[in-house]
Amino acid sequence: MDGNRQPLKDPLLALRMTASGHANRPTLALPRRTGPPPMDAEPLALLARIAEALERLAPPPPAPAGLDSADAFVWHANPARLQPVAAVNRVDIGLLQGIDRQRDQLLDNTRRFASGLPANNALLWGARGCGKSSLVKAVHGAVNAESPQALALVEIHREDIGSLPRLLAILQDSPRRSVLFCDDLSFEGEDESYKSLKAVLDGGVEGRPGNTVFYATSNRRHLISREMIDNERASAINPGEAVEEKVSLSDRFGLWLGFHAMDQETYLAIAAGYARRWELPIGEEELRREANEWSVTRGARSGRVAWQFIQDLAGRLGRRLEAPAG
Repeated sequence: MDGNRQPLKDPLLALRMTASGHANRPTLALPRRTGPPPMDAEPLALLARIAEALERLAPPPPAPAGLDSADAFVWHANPARLQPVAAVNRVDIGLLQGIDRQRDQLLDNTRRFASGLPANNALLWGARGCGKSSLVKAVHGAVNAESPQALALVEIHREDIGSLPRLLAILQDSPRRSVLFCDDLSFEGEDESYKSLKAVLDGGVEGRPGNTVFYATSNRRHLISREMIDNERASAINPGEAVEEKVSLSDRFGLWLGFHAMDQETYLAIAAGYARRWELPIGEEELRREANEWSVTRGARSGRVAWQFIQDLAGRLGRRLEAPAG
């Protein structure tokens, strides 16, 4: 090799010289790449800015609500969260007429639960508008009035029953005791979520946490539609066992409270109680006459019908139905 000759610094020139037959001349090998080509700093900075913008646009995850932040909550399954309720829609327990036995039993059960004593799950079933859900909310308010913040009322919607195990996993770690409440609970068609409810209430490995009790209202005593039971009977090898599987859901509730259609005097007593509570300026005889007429047009007598009449009456009298002082 010529000592005065300098090594070629251009790798492309070295390749051309080798291809043209200058094999005796030194060549430079191209560096071998072992990964993707390096990205320039400018595209990386652009991607970082895009990611930051997307993070700003995305809503932050909701902070979990502690059970000490309110007296009542609504459970939302997706995304899983407990939404505090600032003001519970309920009436004073003293305004509930014609359900004295049901009121006393549920109130006693709830008081024992709030005191840390054993208590039963409760099923309030029967005629529409007879005060089932109103009683649950009124009892919760009465117990908390006696022992402030003793109980949290947690409402779970019928369509979210399948998420009940997740909710119980959250509640069992709280020092506060909770009344789980599902209004108008029933199961139709091929709905299989009743099986998870059965396991949670009584038969599961973990069972119901000791700091929770489950109250449900329904128009049906057995929670299952007649059509659903008949379908199971028709398709089962042993029809009796199929029916037992469905009916046994109600057996998980140790306390059954039945609500039935009320007579005229009870209906009128409810309407009169509302009128006195909100001091509506109307005579007793006129109140009875108008309340009776209202029930005839509705084709029913119930606490709900009485409340609807009072709302109509208050509107005609130009009075607001705000919570009275005290």
